[in-house]
Amino acid sequence: MGRRRRPIKAQQHFVISPACSSGYRVAAVDETRERRRPLPPPLLQIAAAAAMGGGSTAPLLAAFACVFLAVFPPVASGDAATLESVPDLVKAMYINVESFPCVRLLNHSGQVDPGHDKVIAPIVRFGNRNDQLVQPSAVLLPLNQMTDFFLRVSNDPELYRKIAGVLVEANGVDNMLEFSPDRKFPQQAFAPYSNLSHHWNPTGSGIMWNKYDFPVFLLSEESTQTLQNLADKNEKSANGYLANVAEFDLVMQTTKAGTHDSESCLREQSCLPLGGQSVWTSLPPISNSSTKHQKPIIMVTASQDSASFFRDRSLGADSPISGLIALLTAVDALSHLHDISNLKKQLVFAVFNGEAWGYLGSRKFLQELDQGADSVNGISSLLIDQVLEIGSVGKAISQGYPLFYAHAAGNSSISMKMVDALQSASESLGSDNVKVKPAASSNPGVPPSSLMSFLGKNSSTPGLVLEDFDSQFSNRFYHSTLDGPANVNSSSIAAAAALIARSLYILASADLPIDLITLNTIKVNVSLVEELIGCLLKCDPGLSCGIVKSFISPSNSCPSHYVGVFQDLPAGTQFPSYADDISRFIWNFLADRTSSLAGNSSSCTGQCHDEGEICVGAEVEGGGRCVVSTTRYVPAYSTRLKFEDNVWHVLPVNSSDPFSAADPVWTESFWNTIGLRVYAVQATSYDWLVLLIGIIITVASYFAVIVGRSYISKIIKRD
Repeated sequence: MGRRRRPIKAQQHFVISPACSSGYRVAAVDETRERRRPLPPPLLQIAAAAAMGGGSTAPLLAAFACVFLAVFPPVASGDAATLESVPDLVKAMYINVESFPCVRLLNHSGQVDPGHDKVIAPIVRFGNRNDQLVQPSAVLLPLNQMTDFFLRVSNDPELYRKIAGVLVEANGVDNMLEFSPDRKFPQQAFAPYSNLSHHWNPTGSGIMWNKYDFPVFLLSEESTQTLQNLADKNEKSANGYLANVAEFDLVMQTTKAGTHDSESCLREQSCLPLGGQSVWTSLPPISNSSTKHQKPIIMVTASQDSASFFRDRSLGADSPISGLIALLTAVDALSHLHDISNLKKQLVFAVFNGEAWGYLGSRKFLQELDQGADSVNGISSLLIDQVLEIGSVGKAISQGYPLFYAHAAGNSSISMKMVDALQSASESLGSDNVKVKPAASSNPGVPPSSLMSFLGKNSSTPGLVLEDFDSQFSNRFYHSTLDGPANVNSSSIAAAAALIARSLYILASADLPIDLITLNTIKVNVSLVEELIGCLLKCDPGLSCGIVKSFISPSNSCPSHYVGVFQDLPAGTQFPSYADDISRFIWNFLADRTSSLAGNSSSCTGQCHDEGEICVGAEVEGGGRCVVSTTRYVPAYSTRLKFEDNVWHVLPVNSSDPFSAADPVWTESFWNTIGLRVYAVQATSYDWLVLLIGIIITVASYFAVIVGRSYISKIIKRD
């Protein structure tokens, strides 16, 4: 399947935004600098008509445009350069402004509104919850009022009809703000228990899952200031002839007629499924020749993707990237042990992609295990003895020391041994004062996590989720644009990594006596935690940081934790053509840290020749190196999808899979352009006045020509 133009999300039943790439560039008038007002659009039309039109009136129109330009010469912003053409004039009327769109997705039951080609509306500031609109408007909204506004819009049909678009300011955030557009029980349809009334996410409003028929953009800080100035000018000149308007280019431009859900758009090939690549590895590497003597597996998991109302701003710092960083750091710490191959149990680490969209990665991973796919060669679901998931661990600093909560699945003896191992590891850290407590027994079960996929497959699976909260999320910005690097503490993540690394050593030792000397040598690299925070959560240095560039050549500097769309062929995913930057970095990092050098460590640029070897760092200049490592990609997309005859098909509900009916089968529509620009226009009455003046001048010029000809004829006859 060839590369397709990257789709933007089209949401069906719900408006969603999630994540992006670097933000879209949109055009807006620069009203922050003093300059002479550009030629108004009607005069631009006259000038253009004069330049391109023909016939006897063209010279008159051209003469009028030239006279006006001579009397009122426009000046370009920022300098005094004279504009020499209409294109120069148009270019001078706009500047680039950064913004991030809310986009739509399709699911198996949703309906798409294709929308209009363009929406143009005046910019109006919405200062408080009681404001009203007198006409269709582009509402400029403070971020701290976003939840109340969208809840009001959903319940006020009259106001809804007057919303042409929404521009959300980047500022307006205070320490008391709590903002989560997700539900109070995220992805509750996948809970392996019946009590769905528990509020894991008490700040959740659910507004990102509602349907809105108008465009929504998050502004950058710079563009926020520009739009605020324009809105202020509109308020001051309410009765004037000038108005600053926003022009929205809507998302669903290429959705074909009738493709109103995932099944129909996949059939018509106007969308692609959400998905990407998960990664798993083993420590030490698993030898394919030793399948008869395989050890029980301790599965350690984390997630790599997040969601947000604005997909291009889905960093997910605490939820879930703090857990991902802790896992990578724990692997690094354990990789320095020399006797790890002597442990009684096999350590397997998995980083799942697409978990924010119906646990795509973990559910597909389990399906691949059931089918014995090549992507999971070397491990079996029957060998999984325990599952330890690292959830949100970036906000555990409480009363001066890190405090984590162990959410065990059920009360099995193995789950209790996992809690005991965490507490033993906590005691071994001594002066670091890292504490672990069992989660409250009043909780309905484990919190929203990948462990739910394992429990849905086998309810008796011993498992545990390590979190920085007990009964409710400590993250006030769950699945919001505000869950950024400032929302996590590097010391908390480092403490979680140390706790996990030592716990895994204890658990993998099983009934062997614990070597306290070896246990105390397991230490995490705190500087690695801080470096990964800079790489995975910031644009500076972002993916241009040293550790990332030592493994891959990133396509963007700013990291994105939106899952994206699945563009590879499902078969042969060990060499994916479209794996995103984050997945490729995770694959190379884990392969490097869990590897032993190959016998022939020559450089490589792709595949290695010997069995069990893989090429790490193949993208960097000079090539990579062959190492012995069991690190593999696993496709992450809906288990209800099948790729056959070069087309994706939606499969019927699988009665043997308790979560099959709950699978939303998310897809993302193809798109051409998405954009926003802001410019000044005058009132219609002023347009008519300009037109009337133009007609008067034209008629007067015509009669002047007639009179002039008559006069010249008389003079010639006299001579």
